[in-house]
Amino acid sequence: MTLSKDSKIYVAGHRGLVGSAIWKNLQSRGYGNLVGRTHDELDLTNQAAVKAFFDEERPDAVVLAAAFVGGIMANSLYRADFIMQNMMIQCNVIGEAYRHGVKKLLFLGSTCIYPKNAPQPMKEDALLTSPLEYTNEEYAIAKIAGLKMCESYNLQYGTNYIAVMPTNLYGPNDNFHLENSHVMPAMIRKIWLAKLLHEQAWEAIRHDLSKRPVEAVDGKASEEDIVGILSKYGIRDNRVELWGTGNPWREFLWSEDMADASVYILLHVDFSDIIGIKQYSSVLCGNSADGAVNRDSNSHRGGAIPSLGEIRNCHINIGTGKEITIRDLSKMIAQTVGFEGEIVFDASKPDGTPRKLIDVSKLHGLGWRHQVELDEGIRRLFEWYVKA
Repeated sequence: MTLSKDSKIYVAGHRGLVGSAIWKNLQSRGYGNLVGRTHDELDLTNQAAVKAFFDEERPDAVVLAAAFVGGIMANSLYRADFIMQNMMIQCNVIGEAYRHGVKKLLFLGSTCIYPKNAPQPMKEDALLTSPLEYTNEEYAIAKIAGLKMCESYNLQYGTNYIAVMPTNLYGPNDNFHLENSHVMPAMIRKIWLAKLLHEQAWEAIRHDLSKRPVEAVDGKASEEDIVGILSKYGIRDNRVELWGTGNPWREFLWSEDMADASVYILLHVDFSDIIGIKQYSSVLCGNSADGAVNRDSNSHRGGAIPSLGEIRNCHINIGTGKEITIRDLSKMIAQTVGFEGEIVFDASKPDGTPRKLIDVSKLHGLGWRHQVELDEGIRRLFEWYVKA
């Protein structure tokens, strides 16, 4: 199914790390009829508000990039929020997309959906084969529910909803909050601040904290208070303490590469391409000539088609297929930042999943590969952070 350049595309989460990059990518391709709402303008956990938005805007396509996210610490502290808020966002947006006849929907999940001890690299069919990693179980369950919603709507109602599972992302507009950020931005900020403390670069330190206060401690605080709060997060003069052993392996993808993959799939890949059944569209009931699903209750297929057999794991892994240890990542960041101090790992803190490399053969088979390598991406992110 083709989206024209004047198709109205709603990007949920258009101010976030991935959503902002998707918005920019769509614009660069000539798609100017884009719709976005900030959280203050539209609370996606509010069902009535989401319905009113869809009633008003009636988008042709939806990119669901909005989510409640964070690293190991945040996942441990806000377990109820991670499952409830993400489930509400997904149910509201996907449900209203269906009720309003949206032609194409792209749902963004996470590779944390895979079991803690899944065979590496993780193929899409590793889903639900063994227990999840405990530290992000709630977020993973919410994202599994989201991809299953897309899959199930497609099979029951003939919709064209696609779920993509990106690996660890980093890039412009990342979250550098020391409590809630992911590993890459947190590590960059910690190492940078430790370097500044060693150099007694108080103007730069105050500038950093003025932009991103830590527990209400900003650039106007006393030196003593600033040193105290940074120490709490393992940031000291020429010394950084990081969580875990440093031994886990992780894969990282530049957010603008993720955006390019997402837009490529939105524009060029249909559900029939993923399941490998080209005649899939011929068995859909109630489809109009332009591909939109007829919402008349008499035309609903009312269930999956037995002749197609069992169809599952229709999501797509998005990544590089390359990995690095957290310890080596810290060294790469230190080199980029110019930090020559000590990096210490606190083994009493959780590591998370030991290894999380994804198999990207399905993605490559659909015609897309990443462009930005890790060393270049770290340099770009650090430069963005310092200037932002």
